[in-house]
Amino acid sequence: MTSRSLLREPLVHFLALGGLLFGLVRWRAGPAGVGSDRITVGRGQIEALAAGFTRTWQRPPTERELKGLIDEYVREELAYREAVAIGLDRDDPIIRRRLRQKLEFLIEDVVDAVPPTDSALQNWLDAHADVYRTDPQVAFRQVYFRQDARGAAVIGDAQRVRARLERSGPDAPIADLGDGALLLPQEVPLASRTEVVRVFGEAFADSILDLEPGHWAGPVESGYGLHLVFVRERREGRLPPLDEIRAVVERDLMAAQRAARIEQMYERLLGRYRVDVQLADSSS
Repeated sequence: MTSRSLLREPLVHFLALGGLLFGLVRWRAGPAGVGSDRITVGRGQIEALAAGFTRTWQRPPTERELKGLIDEYVREELAYREAVAIGLDRDDPIIRRRLRQKLEFLIEDVVDAVPPTDSALQNWLDAHADVYRTDPQVAFRQVYFRQDARGAAVIGDAQRVRARLERSGPDAPIADLGDGALLLPQEVPLASRTEVVRVFGEAFADSILDLEPGHWAGPVESGYGLHLVFVRERREGRLPPLDEIRAVVERDLMAAQRAARIEQMYERLLGRYRVDVQLADSSS
């Protein structure tokens, strides 16, 4: 097994995570951590304090300012240790939530350290094709007829106008035909199904996407009434190749991997604890 393939093994990820967690615990609870009477401010911490100051003020700190930063860090560490010692971190939902986030961030960092391969991305794309498939598109003309105004005559009226349009050709003037009071576009350039649904409704969009281009058809029903429709162009939806949507697929796959690793972590941790849920006595 090569070193590259070894890095992709889930067991290696868990071992790495275990090392990170162990280091975190030792850092917090070791000889110089909570419970110790010694606070060590190392060179790395001092450099981090100075770098934070430089990012904020766009200049390095003076000697006096750096001493102030160190003093503030020591005070913060003192306050943290004393707060933990007397249990102020317990039963605080904000602290609990923040610690949980930090633990889950460690898992995510392990996952993000190994980007998915092309094969993994393609497998994800194939398995979730419907998510990435583009909408079909259609360009059309339409003439609208109000059912509430025309009553039982609406279908006959629409059929007579349709016969007239079929004789006049695809580019015949339609501005004065039908009931144009409703603010619906009579000429719709190439638009996705989603865009057509937003204006005309889902049933209408699905109906016209089944129409053969180059012919007047209908009447087609929408939530507004009836329409004669001339489809100028129709393009089928398609599944883009991986190269076109690589960034989106990689984002989605890695998000799913993070969620799966976090779920696995909680399952493993749950095996180390006994959970006792004490429900309130309904009889009391």
